[in-house]
Amino acid sequence: MGINCGSPLPCIFYVQFFLLALHVHTCLAERSTYIVHMDKSLMPKLFTSHQQWYSSIVDSCKTETPTSFESRSFSPSLLYTYDNAFHGFSAVLSVDELENLKRSPGFVSAYNDKSVTLDTTHTTQFLSLNPSTGLWPASNYGEDVIVGVIDTGIWPESYSFRDDGLTKNIPDKWKGTCEVGQEFNASMCNNKLIGARYFNKGVMAANPGVTLNMNSARDTEGHGTHTSSTAAGNFVDGVSYFGYAKGTARGVAPRSRVAIYKVLWEEGKGRYASDVLAGMDQAIADGVDVISISMGFDGTPLYEDPIAIASFAAMEKNVVVSTSAGNEGPDGLGTLHNGIPWVLTVAAGTIDRLFAGTLTFGDGLTITGFTLLPANAIVEKLPLIYNKTFSACNSTKLLKSAPMGIIICDDSHAIRGQMLRLIESQVLGAVFIDKDPEVFEDGIVTFPLVVVSPDDASTLINYATTSAKPSVSMKFQQTFIGTKPAPAAAYYTSRGPSPSYPGILKPDIMAPGSLVLAAWPPNVAAGRIGSNVMLPSDYNLISGTSMACPHASGVAALLKGAHPEWSAAAIRSALMTTANPLDNTQNPILDNGDSFNFASPLAMGAGQIDPNSALEPGLIYDATPQDYVNLLCSTNFTRKQILAITRSHAYDCSNPSSDLNYPSFIVLYDRRHHTKQLRVRKFQRMVTNVGDGAAKYKASVTAPKGSTVRVSPEILFFSETYQKQSYTLTITYKGQKKGNVSFGELVWVEENEKYNVRSPIVVSPLVPVFE
Repeated sequence: MGINCGSPLPCIFYVQFFLLALHVHTCLAERSTYIVHMDKSLMPKLFTSHQQWYSSIVDSCKTETPTSFESRSFSPSLLYTYDNAFHGFSAVLSVDELENLKRSPGFVSAYNDKSVTLDTTHTTQFLSLNPSTGLWPASNYGEDVIVGVIDTGIWPESYSFRDDGLTKNIPDKWKGTCEVGQEFNASMCNNKLIGARYFNKGVMAANPGVTLNMNSARDTEGHGTHTSSTAAGNFVDGVSYFGYAKGTARGVAPRSRVAIYKVLWEEGKGRYASDVLAGMDQAIADGVDVISISMGFDGTPLYEDPIAIASFAAMEKNVVVSTSAGNEGPDGLGTLHNGIPWVLTVAAGTIDRLFAGTLTFGDGLTITGFTLLPANAIVEKLPLIYNKTFSACNSTKLLKSAPMGIIICDDSHAIRGQMLRLIESQVLGAVFIDKDPEVFEDGIVTFPLVVVSPDDASTLINYATTSAKPSVSMKFQQTFIGTKPAPAAAYYTSRGPSPSYPGILKPDIMAPGSLVLAAWPPNVAAGRIGSNVMLPSDYNLISGTSMACPHASGVAALLKGAHPEWSAAAIRSALMTTANPLDNTQNPILDNGDSFNFASPLAMGAGQIDPNSALEPGLIYDATPQDYVNLLCSTNFTRKQILAITRSHAYDCSNPSSDLNYPSFIVLYDRRHHTKQLRVRKFQRMVTNVGDGAAKYKASVTAPKGSTVRVSPEILFFSETYQKQSYTLTITYKGQKKGNVSFGELVWVEENEKYNVRSPIVVSPLVPVFE
């Protein structure tokens, strides 16, 4: 979404999203719609508003001598005037009328209206994926890469899983099947959804006698349908969430194949390690290229974590496993799950999109704020009420005594509770004054409301308290793209270090996770009005690291298509070292869960995933299965515990090492034993040149606060592609008594600046470890 919760709402939006194609009589064939830019500073003083000026210009540009009956019958038509995105207007004009207009004082430029297509998930556009250059065409949109999704199942009838445009030749490596079950037959699979299986023995055993509501791969919760379509859904035109985010839905890898493995069930707390392991195991056997698993097990050591165990086997077969970091933020460090050294761990970020409602007051003033009311409610010229007696909006008794109208609610209580009290009191609507990121990122709106920034509070309250008859109208179902700053680390995303293995910096990267629109079962409620009116939708907006994970899964599938020879570690490295730590204002990404301070890598990893840059990373940090075993051997795990993960005695434990060849660095200190004595930590790394031929790289370092960092050598020379070079990075640091986190970076800069290979550096207090 990407709303600036600490500053005034952005005043600049893309006006093209307001323009609709004109369907007019064929006699207007010679006319077209033009967008006209004007220099407002040159507006003559005789006009009192820009609307009046623009209207006068359009009226005056009519051609004097009609050339046909059609032009005699129709005059130039003003469509919209603009004063935020730019100064100007749109109008239906003939070519001659346009030429007349160009002679008007203040004219800047004009061009034909364009047909605008919005991505409803929008994230493919936000991530700069496009059909002309970069990762999409290089991978042919992920064609024939198989994404296995471990989740709640799938709704096979969704248009996102149609196989239009896909080849009929399913890859030979595919060994899976379409498993028949309740309300699910084999014909429901196709060339897009090539496999569907379900695993319920764990939930059945834990709940003797339980009857499963849907004993098949069919999704009855929505989560699996949403994640599958986010990663690899096909192109679907004309979708929206109750009028919000209208446009074309598409997954990140829209030509990839999908296989679903249902392991989660509604009944009996149906999330069992046995079922998860079975699903992942089968996915590996079936021949998937990428596993996307938006779930995790909290408080579990690696040797008991089904995702850690199964993903080790996947890694051995070069299958990329993409996982979610968890939604336990922002309170405290060490809340992250899936901090597994051999998987990709994905944090969630916001999107540059605002779902909006516009308030229009009786005096003509307008304020735009956030809303997601799933209805086009009619709220026109109702009384606007501000009274400190009930402005807290937390007492049903007080609210019932309020005059009928739209109540202004302050931020003294949580909006969720306020909304419930308002519904119980049968208040007509409300304007909330709040900047809590939870409101904008969760997006649950069940009542006619608009949330405005505290920066607009004085204007709002002044009008409500000084006007004789204050009134307000509300307009819903608006979507604005390009809001700034974005992305930001989502408030809810779980923070590292990883309790399961803190010696590897987690999460790895951040991907869009807040209010992502993707496919949804039509019989599962997607919206609600009041307390008991449930609304269906084929597409739903939901938030979480569960939504971020399949974005990374989709990008991994694209990279698999473009670089089939790369290992899972190489793909993770490419994603990490090319991730962007800056937002769309070119400033460091902010953390919505940390008072809008700069985001630490413990919240966002290396930064926002950048698919096109990952296509050509310059250098990669690779790792073999034995490297991960060496890391396990350096822990306090017993031989049997290690064996539970590796499944084989064939691995050698004679060279234990905690220094994995990873594209990031973390130093941990125990805040319980503070000392002023400086400490030293040395890391050994090896990089592989995947650029074109000979190259020279120079190290550029930003040290974490309170530390010094030295790299040796400072220059790396490569004479050919795939050559390897080693370096050491030494951090001299001092533990901080307050338990603060400090961070910096190492960037290997190619001499022609074609590649910038970036690794985050973190100095952090130690968190409790599961062993």
